[in-house]
Amino acid sequence: MLVQSYAIPDLPPPVELETVRVYRALTMASRALADLKGQARTIPNQGILIDTLALQEAKASSEIENIVTTQDELFQADLFPDDPQSPAAKEVALYRDAVRLGHERLRRTNGLITNAVLIEMFRLLKRRDDSFRVMPGTALRNETTGETVFVPPQDGQAILHHMRALERFINDDELSPLDPLIKMALIHHQFESIHPFPDGNGRIGRILNVLYLTRTGLLDIPILYLSRHITRHKSDYYRLLQAVRDDGAWEDWVVFMLEAVAQTSVTTVRLVEGIRDQMASAKHQMRDKLPKLYSQDLLNNLFRHPYTRIEYVQNDLNVTRQTAARYLDTLAEQGFVEKHRSGKSNYYINTKLVRLFLEVSEG
Repeated sequence: MLVQSYAIPDLPPPVELETVRVYRALTMASRALADLKGQARTIPNQGILIDTLALQEAKASSEIENIVTTQDELFQADLFPDDPQSPAAKEVALYRDAVRLGHERLRRTNGLITNAVLIEMFRLLKRRDDSFRVMPGTALRNETTGETVFVPPQDGQAILHHMRALERFINDDELSPLDPLIKMALIHHQFESIHPFPDGNGRIGRILNVLYLTRTGLLDIPILYLSRHITRHKSDYYRLLQAVRDDGAWEDWVVFMLEAVAQTSVTTVRLVEGIRDQMASAKHQMRDKLPKLYSQDLLNNLFRHPYTRIEYVQNDLNVTRQTAARYLDTLAEQGFVEKHRSGKSNYYINTKLVRLFLEVSEG
């Protein structure tokens, strides 16, 4: 029988967290995140950022779980959800949908991130209807050796107790005077250590990060591209998670997460600035070349859906199918999009925007 290998502590843990090293990392992270928040406000339609950047975050987060897909597969799966191709891309799209769901519930609950919301995101992400673990037997193992590296709480009642305590820590700002970014690092570690779900804990935990930053007002919308940093430093991420459990190395863990916030905020600013500049350029060219065709709604469609189709334009602009097809074909003729065909359906790619995603993700 598996025995729990780490005593889940009360939060905040009884250690000094506001050290000089943590403070320096916190200063950098706070500045970078504030810059991202400000830059995001320069995009006229925030839905563009939520949709496009959440999908990029979903791609990076899923790669941590060895769910790998290409940009083309990702957008194709989003474009044709009934196509059975690329199950990995569909998994990534579900992550994006879980981010959207969490953000919508956050707005409805007056800024509360409840266990009910986490369960709802889990059910969407994993396409199952159960909840927190109730049966023993869960252990985290080394992917290469198969060695057990961590055993989370096994008892269902203990899991529920710890998740209720974590829910209070997330939502009661009076429980701790710590900076919200430090709290985010503690929350993430606690969630991953409780490991409350049968599967998908890593992805739900990373969604929890960005929802918490939105809840605290550090971001207006959930767009921080945090998983990219974790993907690139995957071994450090898991090593530092375990070092807290083994040695109480909270400072190292908090600094790692603060550095992740700082570096991925800079990356996400590059994406936001690139989207803004491309939108401004496309707007100017459309007004110049296609003044009768141009509308802000049409421009928004091309950037909210890097791969778009006639039905999207038809719905977004409230025009007939024939009109939507004419719009897109005209845009393709003028070089704003590239026209492609899949089966019996046409679709249109904003190639400059897709190239921006590739350049930033590979940079």
